[in-house]
Amino acid sequence: MIKSISIKNLGSISQMKADDLGSINLIIGPNQSGKTFLLKALFSALKTVETYRRGKENRTDKEILSDKLYWTFQALELGNIVKKGEKSMSFSMVSDSGEVFTYSLGSSTTKQANIDRNTFEQRSSNSVFIPAKEIISIKDIILEAKDENRFGFEEPYCDLAKALSRTQKGKNYKSFADARQNVSEMVGGRLEYNEDKNEWQFRDGSRRIYDIATVSEGVKKLSILDLLLGNHYLDNQSIILIDEAEANLHPSLITRLLDTILMLAKAGLQFFIASHSYFVIKRLYIMAHKYNVNIPVLSFDSGECKASDLQQEMPKNPIIEESINLYKDEISL
Repeated sequence: MIKSISIKNLGSISQMKADDLGSINLIIGPNQSGKTFLLKALFSALKTVETYRRGKENRTDKEILSDKLYWTFQALELGNIVKKGEKSMSFSMVSDSGEVFTYSLGSSTTKQANIDRNTFEQRSSNSVFIPAKEIISIKDIILEAKDENRFGFEEPYCDLAKALSRTQKGKNYKSFADARQNVSEMVGGRLEYNEDKNEWQFRDGSRRIYDIATVSEGVKKLSILDLLLGNHYLDNQSIILIDEAEANLHPSLITRLLDTILMLAKAGLQFFIASHSYFVIKRLYIMAHKYNVNIPVLSFDSGECKASDLQQEMPKNPIIEESINLYKDEISL
Protein backbone atom coordinates (compact mmCIF):
# COMPACT_ATOMS: atom_id res chain seq x y z
CA MET A 1 0.00 0.00 0.00
CA ILE A 2 1.18 3.52 -0.82
CA LYS A 3 1.17 5.68 2.32
CA SER A 4 2.66 8.93 1.03
CA ILE A 5 2.87 10.84 -2.26
CA SER A 6 4.54 14.16 -2.98
CA ILE A 7 4.71 16.05 -6.29
CA LYS A 8 6.31 19.32 -7.31
CA ASN A 9 5.83 21.22 -10.59
CA LEU A 10 3.96 18.61 -12.63
CA GLY A 11 1.54 19.98 -15.21
CA SER A 12 -0.77 22.38 -13.37
CA ILE A 13 0.36 21.08 -9.96
CA SER A 14 2.71 23.45 -8.16
CA GLN A 15 3.07 21.34 -5.08
CA MET A 16 1.25 18.58 -3.24
CA LYS A 17 2.02 16.27 -0.35
CA ALA A 18 -0.26 13.61 1.07
CA ASP A 19 0.68 11.48 4.05
CA ASP A 20 -1.35 8.78 5.81
CA LEU A 21 -3.05 7.62 2.62
CA GLY A 22 -5.66 4.91 3.09
CA SER A 23 -7.23 1.97 1.33
CA ILE A 24 -9.64 4.35 -0.44
CA ASN A 25 -8.37 7.79 -1.48
CA LEU A 26 -10.49 10.44 -3.18
CA ILE A 27 -9.05 13.05 -5.55
CA ILE A 28 -11.25 16.06 -6.38
CA GLY A 29 -10.91 19.40 -8.10
CA PRO A 30 -12.00 21.38 -11.19
CA ASN A 31 -10.91 20.58 -14.73
CA GLN A 32 -7.19 21.07 -15.42
CA SER A 33 -6.40 21.11 -11.70
CA GLY A 34 -4.10 18.07 -11.76
CA LYS A 35 -6.26 15.08 -10.82
CA THR A 36 -5.48 12.98 -13.89
CA PHE A 37 -1.84 14.09 -13.92
CA LEU A 38 -1.50 12.75 -10.37
CA LEU A 39 -3.00 9.41 -11.44
CA LYS A 40 -0.69 9.22 -14.47
CA ALA A 41 2.42 10.07 -12.44
CA LEU A 42 1.48 7.44 -9.84
CA PHE A 43 0.66 4.89 -12.54
CA SER A 44 4.07 5.40 -14.19
CA ALA A 45 5.85 4.90 -10.87
CA LEU A 46 3.84 1.82 -9.90
CA LYS A 47 4.32 0.18 -13.29
CA THR A 48 8.05 0.83 -13.08
CA VAL A 49 8.49 -0.96 -9.75
CA GLU A 50 6.22 -3.78 -10.94
CA THR A 51 7.98 -4.29 -14.29
CA TYR A 52 11.57 -3.93 -13.02
CA ARG A 53 13.26 -7.34 -12.66
CA ARG A 54 10.02 -9.21 -13.39
CA GLY A 55 10.40 -12.30 -15.55
CA LYS A 56 12.75 -11.75 -18.48
CA GLU A 57 12.71 -7.94 -18.13
CA ASN A 58 16.31 -6.74 -18.49
CA ARG A 59 15.88 -2.96 -18.73
CA THR A 60 16.99 -0.70 -15.92
CA ASP A 61 14.36 0.95 -13.75
CA LYS A 62 15.34 4.29 -15.30
CA GLU A 63 14.70 2.95 -18.82
CA ILE A 64 11.35 1.49 -17.79
CA LEU A 65 10.23 4.70 -16.08
CA SER A 66 11.22 6.88 -19.03
CA ASP A 67 9.25 4.62 -21.37
CA LYS A 68 6.20 4.63 -19.07
CA LEU A 69 6.23 8.41 -18.76
CA TYR A 70 6.64 8.87 -22.52
CA TRP A 71 3.71 6.64 -23.46
CA THR A 72 1.51 7.65 -20.51
CA PHE A 73 1.71 11.41 -21.05
CA GLN A 74 2.47 11.13 -24.79
CA ALA A 75 4.55 14.31 -24.73
CA LEU A 76 7.04 14.57 -27.58
CA GLU A 77 9.62 15.56 -24.96
CA LEU A 78 9.31 14.54 -21.31
CA GLY A 79 10.21 18.06 -20.20
CA ASN A 80 6.87 19.23 -21.57
CA ILE A 81 5.09 17.81 -18.50
CA VAL A 82 7.02 20.17 -16.20
CA LYS A 83 4.92 23.10 -14.98
CA LYS A 84 5.37 26.11 -17.27
CA GLY A 85 8.02 28.49 -16.02
CA GLU A 86 9.68 25.93 -13.75
CA LYS A 87 13.03 24.21 -14.32
CA SER A 88 12.17 20.72 -13.06
CA MET A 89 9.54 18.43 -11.54
CA SER A 90 9.74 15.68 -8.95
CA PHE A 91 7.59 12.80 -7.76
CA SER A 92 7.95 10.61 -4.69
CA MET A 93 5.95 7.74 -3.22
CA VAL A 94 6.52 5.78 -0.02
CA SER A 95 4.95 2.40 0.82
CA ASP A 96 3.56 1.36 4.19
CA SER A 97 6.72 -0.68 4.75
CA GLY A 98 8.97 2.35 4.16
CA GLU A 99 10.02 1.64 0.55
CA VAL A 100 10.80 4.81 -1.39
CA PHE A 101 10.57 5.60 -5.11
CA THR A 102 11.54 9.09 -6.28
CA TYR A 103 11.99 10.42 -9.80
CA SER A 104 12.60 13.80 -11.39
CA LEU A 105 13.20 15.45 -14.75
CA GLY A 106 14.02 18.88 -16.09
CA SER A 107 12.08 21.14 -18.42
CA SER A 108 14.73 20.49 -21.08
CA THR A 109 14.59 16.70 -20.67
CA THR A 110 13.87 14.90 -23.93
CA LYS A 111 13.68 11.16 -23.25
CA GLN A 112 15.38 10.12 -20.01
CA ALA A 113 13.95 10.74 -16.53
CA ASN A 114 16.08 10.39 -13.41
CA ILE A 115 15.38 7.93 -10.64
CA ASP A 116 16.77 9.59 -7.55
CA ARG A 117 15.94 6.71 -5.21
CA ASN A 118 14.36 3.27 -5.53
CA THR A 119 14.27 0.96 -2.51
CA PHE A 120 11.15 -0.98 -3.56
CA GLU A 121 11.37 -4.75 -3.36
CA GLN A 122 10.34 -6.73 -6.42
CA ARG A 123 6.56 -6.40 -6.63
CA SER A 124 4.48 -9.32 -7.91
CA SER A 125 1.07 -7.63 -7.66
CA ASN A 126 -0.38 -5.63 -10.54
CA SER A 127 -1.74 -2.10 -10.46
CA VAL A 128 -4.22 -0.89 -13.05
CA PHE A 129 -5.61 2.42 -14.30
CA ILE A 130 -9.32 2.37 -15.23
CA PRO A 131 -10.04 5.44 -17.42
CA ALA A 132 -13.29 7.39 -17.64
CA LYS A 133 -14.26 5.66 -20.89
CA GLU A 134 -14.70 1.94 -21.36
CA ILE A 135 -12.17 0.27 -23.67
CA ILE A 136 -13.55 -3.24 -24.08
CA SER A 137 -15.14 -2.56 -27.46
CA ILE A 138 -11.85 -1.17 -28.87
CA LYS A 139 -9.36 -3.40 -27.04
CA ASP A 140 -7.89 -4.92 -30.20
CA ILE A 141 -7.51 -1.51 -31.85
CA ILE A 142 -5.60 -0.27 -28.80
CA LEU A 143 -3.27 -3.27 -28.82
CA GLU A 144 -2.66 -2.87 -32.54
CA ALA A 145 -1.67 0.79 -32.05
CA LYS A 146 0.68 -0.22 -29.24
CA ASP A 147 2.33 -2.92 -31.36
CA GLU A 148 2.96 -0.32 -34.07
CA ASN A 149 4.29 2.25 -31.55
CA ARG A 150 1.68 4.81 -32.59
CA PHE A 151 0.45 7.68 -30.44
CA GLY A 152 -3.29 7.77 -29.89
CA PHE A 153 -3.91 5.55 -26.90
CA GLU A 154 -2.01 6.37 -23.73
CA GLU A 155 -0.11 3.69 -21.80
CA PRO A 156 -2.87 3.17 -19.17
CA TYR A 157 -5.25 2.19 -22.00
CA CYS A 158 -2.71 -0.21 -23.51
CA ASP A 159 -1.86 -1.71 -20.13
CA LEU A 160 -5.55 -2.25 -19.37
CA ALA A 161 -6.17 -3.79 -22.80
CA LYS A 162 -3.38 -6.31 -22.13
CA ALA A 163 -4.79 -7.06 -18.69
CA LEU A 164 -8.23 -7.75 -20.16
CA SER A 165 -6.65 -10.19 -22.64
CA ARG A 166 -5.54 -12.44 -19.80
CA THR A 167 -7.53 -15.69 -19.58
CA GLN A 168 -6.24 -17.37 -16.42
CA LYS A 169 -8.94 -19.18 -14.45
CA GLY A 170 -9.12 -21.08 -11.18
CA LYS A 171 -9.95 -20.59 -7.52
CA ASN A 172 -9.95 -16.97 -6.44
CA TYR A 173 -10.28 -14.92 -3.25
CA LYS A 174 -13.72 -15.12 -1.62
CA SER A 175 -13.87 -11.33 -1.45
CA PHE A 176 -13.29 -11.23 -5.22
CA ALA A 177 -16.10 -13.72 -5.81
CA ASP A 178 -18.43 -11.62 -3.67
CA ALA A 179 -17.40 -8.44 -5.49
CA ARG A 180 -17.94 -10.09 -8.87
CA GLN A 181 -21.40 -11.19 -7.76
CA ASN A 182 -22.17 -7.59 -6.80
CA VAL A 183 -21.09 -6.35 -10.22
CA SER A 184 -23.06 -9.09 -11.97
CA GLU A 185 -26.20 -8.07 -10.06
CA MET A 186 -25.57 -4.41 -10.88
CA VAL A 187 -25.42 -4.96 -14.62
CA GLY A 188 -27.84 -7.89 -14.81
CA GLY A 189 -25.37 -10.39 -16.22
CA ARG A 190 -21.73 -10.79 -17.14
CA LEU A 191 -19.46 -9.86 -20.02
CA GLU A 192 -17.47 -12.77 -21.46
CA TYR A 193 -15.15 -13.44 -24.35
CA ASN A 194 -16.20 -15.94 -27.02
CA GLU A 195 -12.92 -17.48 -28.18
CA ASP A 196 -14.57 -19.31 -31.08
CA LYS A 197 -15.96 -16.08 -32.53
CA ASN A 198 -13.07 -13.94 -31.21
CA GLU A 199 -15.47 -11.36 -29.81
CA TRP A 200 -16.99 -10.04 -26.58
CA GLN A 201 -20.59 -10.84 -25.69
CA PHE A 202 -22.94 -10.16 -22.80
CA ARG A 203 -24.81 -12.97 -21.09
CA ASP A 204 -27.74 -11.85 -18.93
CA GLY A 205 -29.18 -13.56 -15.84
CA SER A 206 -31.43 -15.71 -18.01
CA ARG A 207 -28.39 -16.91 -20.04
CA ARG A 208 -29.45 -14.94 -23.12
CA ILE A 209 -26.53 -13.65 -25.18
CA TYR A 210 -26.25 -10.12 -26.60
CA ASP A 211 -23.81 -8.57 -29.05
CA ILE A 212 -21.31 -6.19 -27.42
CA ALA A 213 -22.58 -3.37 -29.63
CA THR A 214 -25.94 -3.47 -27.82
CA VAL A 215 -24.41 -3.14 -24.34
CA SER A 216 -24.31 0.29 -22.70
CA GLU A 217 -21.02 2.03 -21.94
CA GLY A 218 -21.80 1.99 -18.22
CA VAL A 219 -22.25 -1.78 -18.20
CA LYS A 220 -19.01 -2.26 -20.13
CA LYS A 221 -17.14 0.02 -17.74
CA LEU A 222 -18.37 -1.86 -14.67
CA SER A 223 -17.55 -5.15 -16.39
CA ILE A 224 -13.87 -4.14 -16.59
CA LEU A 225 -13.58 -4.54 -12.81
CA ASP A 226 -15.42 -7.87 -12.94
CA LEU A 227 -13.10 -9.21 -15.66
CA LEU A 228 -9.91 -8.14 -13.86
CA LEU A 229 -11.09 -9.79 -10.65
CA GLY A 230 -12.02 -12.95 -12.54
CA ASN A 231 -8.89 -13.45 -14.67
CA HIS A 232 -6.47 -13.22 -11.70
CA TYR A 233 -4.79 -10.05 -12.95
CA LEU A 234 -5.56 -8.47 -9.59
CA ASP A 235 -4.73 -9.83 -6.16
CA ASN A 236 -5.26 -8.59 -2.61
CA GLN A 237 -2.22 -6.28 -2.83
CA SER A 238 -3.18 -4.59 -6.10
CA ILE A 239 -3.59 -0.84 -6.48
CA ILE A 240 -6.45 0.43 -8.65
CA LEU A 241 -6.59 3.95 -10.08
CA ILE A 242 -10.01 5.09 -11.33
CA ASP A 243 -10.56 8.28 -13.31
CA GLU A 244 -14.09 9.69 -13.06
CA ALA A 245 -15.66 6.69 -11.35
CA GLU A 246 -19.12 8.20 -11.89
CA ALA A 247 -18.86 8.45 -15.70
CA ASN A 248 -21.83 6.88 -17.53
CA LEU A 249 -23.31 5.44 -14.33
CA HIS A 250 -26.72 5.98 -12.76
CA PRO A 251 -26.50 7.17 -9.12
CA SER A 252 -27.83 3.84 -7.87
CA LEU A 253 -24.99 2.05 -9.66
CA ILE A 254 -22.45 4.53 -8.31
CA THR A 255 -23.61 3.67 -4.79
CA ARG A 256 -23.23 -0.05 -5.37
CA LEU A 257 -19.87 0.41 -7.09
CA LEU A 258 -18.53 2.35 -4.10
CA ASP A 259 -19.89 -0.33 -1.75
CA THR A 260 -18.03 -2.94 -3.81
CA ILE A 261 -14.86 -0.85 -3.70
CA LEU A 262 -15.14 -0.73 0.10
CA MET A 263 -15.49 -4.51 0.19
CA LEU A 264 -12.33 -4.92 -1.89
CA ALA A 265 -10.47 -2.31 0.15
CA LYS A 266 -11.19 -4.29 3.30
CA ALA A 267 -9.68 -7.31 1.53
CA GLY A 268 -6.39 -5.45 1.00
CA LEU A 269 -6.66 -3.58 -2.32
CA GLN A 270 -5.93 0.14 -2.49
CA PHE A 271 -7.94 2.64 -4.55
CA PHE A 272 -7.25 6.15 -5.85
CA ILE A 273 -10.48 7.62 -7.24
CA ALA A 274 -10.63 10.92 -9.16
CA SER A 275 -14.08 12.47 -9.37
CA HIS A 276 -16.06 15.58 -10.35
CA SER A 277 -19.17 14.29 -8.64
CA TYR A 278 -20.72 15.70 -5.47
CA PHE A 279 -22.71 12.46 -5.30
CA VAL A 280 -19.47 10.41 -5.10
CA ILE A 281 -18.05 12.72 -2.43
CA LYS A 282 -21.22 12.60 -0.34
CA ARG A 283 -21.58 8.83 -0.62
CA LEU A 284 -17.97 8.28 0.46
CA TYR A 285 -18.50 10.75 3.31
CA ILE A 286 -21.47 8.70 4.53
CA MET A 287 -19.49 5.46 4.18
CA ALA A 288 -16.57 6.90 6.16
CA HIS A 289 -18.88 7.64 9.09
CA LYS A 290 -21.16 4.62 8.79
CA TYR A 291 -18.32 2.08 8.66
CA ASN A 292 -15.73 4.07 10.65
CA VAL A 293 -13.30 4.14 7.73
CA ASN A 294 -10.66 6.77 7.05
CA ILE A 295 -11.03 8.09 3.49
CA PRO A 296 -8.32 10.66 2.70
CA VAL A 297 -9.23 13.43 0.25
CA LEU A 298 -6.81 15.30 -1.99
CA SER A 299 -8.49 18.56 -3.01
CA PHE A 300 -6.88 20.35 -5.96
CA ASP A 301 -7.45 24.01 -6.73
CA SER A 302 -5.25 26.67 -8.38
CA GLY A 303 -2.20 24.42 -8.52
CA GLU A 304 -2.25 23.56 -4.83
CA CYS A 305 -3.53 20.49 -3.02
CA LYS A 306 -5.06 20.27 0.43
CA ALA A 307 -5.25 16.91 2.20
CA SER A 308 -8.10 16.08 4.56
CA ASP A 309 -10.21 13.08 5.61
CA LEU A 310 -13.90 12.45 4.98
CA GLN A 311 -14.26 10.95 8.45
CA GLN A 312 -13.45 14.37 9.87
CA GLU A 313 -15.04 16.82 7.43
CA MET A 314 -16.42 17.57 4.01
CA PRO A 315 -13.54 19.31 2.21
CA LYS A 316 -13.77 22.83 0.84
CA ASN A 317 -13.58 22.58 -2.93
CA PRO A 318 -15.22 24.17 -6.01
CA ILE A 319 -17.32 20.99 -6.46
CA ILE A 320 -18.78 21.35 -2.97
CA GLU A 321 -19.13 25.11 -3.29
CA GLU A 322 -21.03 24.83 -6.58
CA SER A 323 -23.44 22.33 -5.01
CA ILE A 324 -24.05 24.78 -2.16
CA ASN A 325 -24.64 27.59 -4.67
CA LEU A 326 -27.26 25.47 -6.45
CA TYR A 327 -29.01 24.87 -3.14
CA LYS A 328 -28.98 28.61 -2.38
CA ASP A 329 -30.38 29.36 -5.82
CA GLU A 330 -33.15 26.83 -5.26
CA ILE A 331 -34.30 28.14 -1.87
CA SER A 332 -34.27 31.70 -3.21
CA LEU A 333 -36.88 30.88 -5.87
